[in-house]
Amino acid sequence: MDMINLKIDGFDVSVPKNTTILEAAKQLNIDIPTLCFMKGVNEPGSCRVCVVEVAGWRGLHPACVTKVSEGIVVKTATSTVREARKNILELIMANHNRECLSCPRNLKCELQTLCNDNGIDAIPYEGKVDKGCLDTSGPIVRDPNKCVLCGRCVSVCSKIQDVSAIDFAFRGAHMTVTTAYEEGLANQECINCGQCIKICPVGALQERDDTEKVWKALENPELHVVVQTAPAVRVALGEEFGFAPGTNVEGEMVTALRRLGFNKVFDTNFSADLTIIEEGNELIDRIKNGGKLPLITSCSPGWIKYCEHNYHDFIENLSSCKSPQQMFGAIAKSYYPIKTDVDPKSVFVVSVMPCTAKKYEADREEMNVDGLKDIDAVITTRELAKMIRQAGIKFAELENSKQDSILGTYSGAGTIFGNTGGVMEAALRTVADKLTGKSLDCIEYTAVRGLDGIKEATVNIADMEIKVAVANGTGNASKLLDKIRAGEANYHFIEVMGCEGGCINGGGQPIIKDKSTTDAVKTARIKGLYDIDVSCEKRKSHENPEIQKLYSEYLGEAGGHKAHKLLHTHYTAR
Repeated sequence: MDMINLKIDGFDVSVPKNTTILEAAKQLNIDIPTLCFMKGVNEPGSCRVCVVEVAGWRGLHPACVTKVSEGIVVKTATSTVREARKNILELIMANHNRECLSCPRNLKCELQTLCNDNGIDAIPYEGKVDKGCLDTSGPIVRDPNKCVLCGRCVSVCSKIQDVSAIDFAFRGAHMTVTTAYEEGLANQECINCGQCIKICPVGALQERDDTEKVWKALENPELHVVVQTAPAVRVALGEEFGFAPGTNVEGEMVTALRRLGFNKVFDTNFSADLTIIEEGNELIDRIKNGGKLPLITSCSPGWIKYCEHNYHDFIENLSSCKSPQQMFGAIAKSYYPIKTDVDPKSVFVVSVMPCTAKKYEADREEMNVDGLKDIDAVITTRELAKMIRQAGIKFAELENSKQDSILGTYSGAGTIFGNTGGVMEAALRTVADKLTGKSLDCIEYTAVRGLDGIKEATVNIADMEIKVAVANGTGNASKLLDKIRAGEANYHFIEVMGCEGGCINGGGQPIIKDKSTTDAVKTARIKGLYDIDVSCEKRKSHENPEIQKLYSEYLGEAGGHKAHKLLHTHYTAR
C-alpha cells in the first residue's frame, strides 16, 4: 500500500494514499470540526467549517475532501483558520432560527456546540430567517427556518434509505431543502423512519411531540392507562441520563413509568413473542401448503410503507401479522379487560418506541378492532426521557422493578426483536421446534446477526433446506428484492428492518452527538439485547408461559379465527 507522509500541527503522520486531511488528523487525535460532512453518508461536505491551512497552497482548504500529498504541512488552528471558521459559522447563524432555549435539540445541537467552541457571542450579519412554514403534516416535523443546508438529511434519505422524499431546490440565497411541490411529508413517499432526524445537526427535523397527549391521559381519572416498552428502548434510554450505550436500564425504566402514573407497565417483548407464534405458524403453513413465498416480515412500519410505495408485486409476500406494537394494543383492549374486569373503552394504550414510524403505524385505518384503536399514543425513547425530566425523577438513582404480569413476561427471543436479524432468529427458534416436534438445544442462528447490509443463510430443519435472508435497512431491501425480481435469488423467509441496525438505531432513539461513534453505539446496543437474551430463563417465544396461557384461555389456535381478527391485518399498494 502506498503511504503518504505529512505533518499536521507539528506532528508527523503516515497514512494511505487518498486519505483526506480530516482522516489523517483523526489518527493524531486532532479534532477538525465539521458540520455537514458525515463519513459514508454525506461526502463531500459543503459548509467549509473544516477548512485548514496548507503551507505553500493558496487559500484555505476543506479537510473533509482534500486528499493528502507527500510532505505537505497542515495547520488546523492558525489565526487565519480560526477567523475563517468563525466567519463561516456567523454566516450560517445569520440565516438560522436562533430560538435555542425552546429548541428540542438545545444542548445536543452540533451548530450550538461549534459556535460555543469558536467563541461566537454575537451575529454581525443579518440574514434570511423566515424561510418557510413548519411542516406538521406527519410524525416527522420539518422546520425550514432552522435548516443549515448541510444536506445530511437529503443524503441519508436517498443514499441509505433509498426513499428520496426530500431534496434541494432553487439556487443561491433561495436554496432550500424541501419536498416535491413543497407538499407536507405526509403526502410524500416518506416512510417516517426518522433517520433524517438522527443525522440532522440542528433542530430542523424532529418527531411530533405526543408527550402532552400522554400527560393528559395520565391525569384523566376515567382512563385506565397502560404502557408498553419496546425491546430496544431499554438499552438506549440510559444514554439520556449518563449511562453508557447498551446499558440495560429496564428496571429503572419500569420504576420511572410507575412514578409517572401509569396504571400498568407492560412489555412489547411479550407481544414480540406473540408475533413469532403467529408469524411462525404463517411461515410453516405457506411452506407446507404452497403459499406465497418468500414470506416477508411485517414488524417494521417504515419497511411496510416502503414496500407499499415501491414493491407492489411483493405485498402478497408480506406477513399478514400486525407488528408487536399493534398486537399488544389489540390484546390490551380485549383479553386484558376480561382478566382484570376493566372496561375496554377506558383502556388507553401508550407505546414507548425507538421508532418514529410507529406513530404513523398507530394511526393507520387498519389498526383497530371493533372500532377500538389498537394504540392511542406513541412516544419515542427521547420523549420518554423528556417526561422523566419533566417529572423531576432522578433516573440514575431509581431502584429496579419488574413489569406487571399478564402482558409483561417475555422470552429472550422477544428481546432480540430490536436487532437486525433478531426477528429472523426468534422465528427460526420456534419454527425449528414446531417442525421437528422437539425442543432443540441449538438456538443461536449467528449467520443472521451483524450489521452487514444483506445476510443470507440456509437452515436445515426437519430435513428441509430453508433459505433465509435479512435486509438491514430499506436501501438494502431494495437491492435484495431487485435480485428476486430478476430471478437471481430465491428464499423461503426474509426479514426487513426499515433502519440499519434495526430498532436499536430507530429514528426515535437518543441522538448520538459525536457521529464518529455511531457504529460503536449501535454495536453496544445490539450487544445489550443479546446479553438479555442469554440471561433469560426462556429463550423461545412458544415457551413463554403467559403466551401459552393467552392461547389456551382466549385465542385458541395460532392463526385461528379469533387470532386472525385481533392480530392480523392487510396492506395496500400506494
